Amino acid sequence: MAEAAFGAQLRHSRQSVGLSLRQLATRVGYDHSYLSQVERGQRPGSADLARLCDRELGTGDELTTTFEQKQPQSIRSTSAALPPAGPLEVALPTAGPLEAAVPTADALEAAWHGLITAFGCTDVAADLGDFRSVPPAHLLPDLTTYLQVVQARGSTGSSVQAAELSVLTAVTLTGCGELRAARRWWQVARSAADSSANASVRSSARAREAMSGLAERRPLMQLLATAEEALALARHAQGSCVVEPHAARARVLAELGRQDEAHWALQELIGVADELPSASTTSGPLGDWAAYEVHGAEGRVCASLGYGAAGCVLLARALELCPADRLGERAGLELWLAQCLAVDGEVAAGVALALRVLVELPHEWHTYYLYDDAGRVVTAARERAPGLAAVRDLEVLLERKVYAKGRSVGSGSWSGQWRG
Repeated sequence: MAEAAFGAQLRHSRQSVGLSLRQLATRVGYDHSYLSQVERGQRPGSADLARLCDRELGTGDELTTTFEQKQPQSIRSTSAALPPAGPLEVALPTAGPLEAAVPTADALEAAWHGLITAFGCTDVAADLGDFRSVPPAHLLPDLTTYLQVVQARGSTGSSVQAAELSVLTAVTLTGCGELRAARRWWQVARSAADSSANASVRSSARAREAMSGLAERRPLMQLLATAEEALALARHAQGSCVVEPHAARARVLAELGRQDEAHWALQELIGVADELPSASTTSGPLGDWAAYEVHGAEGRVCASLGYGAAGCVLLARALELCPADRLGERAGLELWLAQCLAVDGEVAAGVALALRVLVELPHEWHTYYLYDDAGRVVTAARERAPGLAAVRDLEVLLERKVYAKGRSVGSGSWSGQWRG
């Protein structure tokens, strides 16, 4: 069995240098029980694990080679045939000749698009389903199709859907590292939200932009102004959308180093969140926040303020409530938990958690946001334990920027603007 061969070689290499399972697990950022299962052939391991073990055990690329050889030939040949990564482009349905490779799919897509545009009988939020359970690059083709449908309608009644889709597109593009393209979509989102004259939508669009802007490293005073604007609009809104502007303002103030203001903003956030129904659930890109999102926002502010212990409690609760299929959001919560651990003095545990998240998370779920979160773990660890060798391992993983590679989702671009 291929897994057994890789596991046996890993065990032999580890024992040859006199390391225990726990010692190797600490160095590579994995749980020792998982490594034990790999060595016994009960788990397949991963290419990243093989590479890390090669480095720690001084085996050159022997383990990596063995692991790659056990992969099915079809997978290796498909991977080798992928085109080089280029600028991320968004595919739109076209009215030209159908592609010979998938004529039925293209024909159905064209027919669906025509009928929906003519009769307007689709609920975008429902059709997109649980978009949080779909990797960002895989989501873009559906987003562009729905954007074209909404644009074709061009009615005021569609402006809420346009705002929702534009926010989701901006977030998705940012996740793929396409910050310039995302910036344009944030502008469209705000324009569409304002066209709706819906205070909740207008507030949510601005709050989401302010929070995303922290990862995008935009000027903090501009983000604070955006968050303040969102908060002013939220006074005319109802539901858990009022949590978003409070969260955005608290996070920006914490990033600015305005400790006292950020502390009181956190208290306001907690107070607002405590008044919400416990059963709140998300209904769309700009829908009400679920309980795990509220706890996650509170935990993020605690991390930025240096309240490590409180942040750990809040983020642990968020992870308990976050659905298992939302891999990207769970990874983000775990990385902020790692930062809280580091802030609270548990630096080695925090760095090990961050390493495990990035190593075990499937590559299609790696995003610009997660790498920004992991970068904050590095910063916290460097401040508190500058000599910890595992921090360099985390930096090496971040240098790979997996989110920016192999993200081709088609050709063409959507340059139209929302018509309110």
